Amino acid sequence: MRPTSAFAAPLRALLGSDSSGVRQGLVALVLNSSTSLVAGAFLGAITGTLARYPGLLVLVPAAIGLRGNIFGSFGNRLSTAIHAGTFRWSLRREAPLGQNVLASMLLTMGISLALAVVAKAVAVGLGLQNSIDLLSLATVSIVGGLLGSIVVLAATLGLTAGAVRFGWDLDNVTAPLVSTLGDVLTLPALYLATFLLGIHIVTPTVGLVLVAASLVFLVAGWRSSSAGLRRIVHESVPVLLVAGCISAGAGVTLEKSFSQFDALPALLVLVPAHLSSSGALGGILSGRLASKLFLGTVPATSSPNREARRDISLVLLLAVPVYIFNGAGAALVARWLGEASPGLIQMVGVSLLAGALAVVFVVAVAYYGTIAAYRTGVDPDTYGIPIVSSSVDFVGAFTLIIAISLLGVS
Repeated sequence: MRPTSAFAAPLRALLGSDSSGVRQGLVALVLNSSTSLVAGAFLGAITGTLARYPGLLVLVPAAIGLRGNIFGSFGNRLSTAIHAGTFRWSLRREAPLGQNVLASMLLTMGISLALAVVAKAVAVGLGLQNSIDLLSLATVSIVGGLLGSIVVLAATLGLTAGAVRFGWDLDNVTAPLVSTLGDVLTLPALYLATFLLGIHIVTPTVGLVLVAASLVFLVAGWRSSSAGLRRIVHESVPVLLVAGCISAGAGVTLEKSFSQFDALPALLVLVPAHLSSSGALGGILSGRLASKLFLGTVPATSSPNREARRDISLVLLLAVPVYIFNGAGAALVARWLGEASPGLIQMVGVSLLAGALAVVFVVAVAYYGTIAAYRTGVDPDTYGIPIVSSSVDFVGAFTLIIAISLLGVS
């Protein structure tokens, strides 16, 4: 028997009838990594701005995650309305579309302000020296959030139009596109927002107006006479705040190791791809488990059954080529940009080691987080996945720093 046949047989047994799903997942992960490398290239190119405004990097993972969390839920709610036959094209406040559009912008402004407060508090609490002042950080967070959200909102509405006209299932197409756009758009939007800083009188005035508007709009949504809008805001604020706080921890980890990234910007190129891939793998596992919990093929037990172990094995299988792709891609992007790099072999080594450490946590938090959400009667797709994604952001950043240190990259 040829060695390839000996390997292929157990692989086919593992994949079973789900080989097409695995291929789709791998394609989606590679697409996600590719767009994240674009974001990483931008991150590596603005090290001067990050050095000029210490503490700004703390905000980055939370700001990227916020876009996906708000508009992923936005698309899911519209999908439910379409399936239920209650959707109609109307921006009136009592219509589902109007309520969701208004809620998405209210939440963008309000939670962006909250993330700025969290990022500043975490930066001060962990002793980051000379971090950017709160008003400036709030200005960057709110303006950057609005700039990115406008484009993502337009894309979500375009997908909704396609779903209504062509019968697309928004549950299958919204999350990957929102994640992709969030990765690509958030960093440039935050960078553009930094041009509002340091302008005498104008900067504090704009900042105060934005802070006041964010508070007023969020309170108006919280107390709205529209039951649908009020429910969306009430349900979204807690989970978005928790997810943002956890993601800010990832930013602190990166900020405190900024000198290493500043010396080798290729490592900074790798950051968005590593965090995004880790979160995506956790999301895939959590989503598969959530569906099977509701179907009854996976029990809500502390020990994974055979079907759950099969899903875990599939995620581990997907992780290997994805992390290799991330390391090689970051090295090639850095070379193309003329940025300093430790070299292709070391970049792939860092990515694989950090990925191996991260994926252990991914499996644990995705499995037990989904089980916990199901047991407590909470929808894992609404509450579980954002928490999985944000916690993986934090651990992903930490594992990247560990891998860099263990391999002696300098």
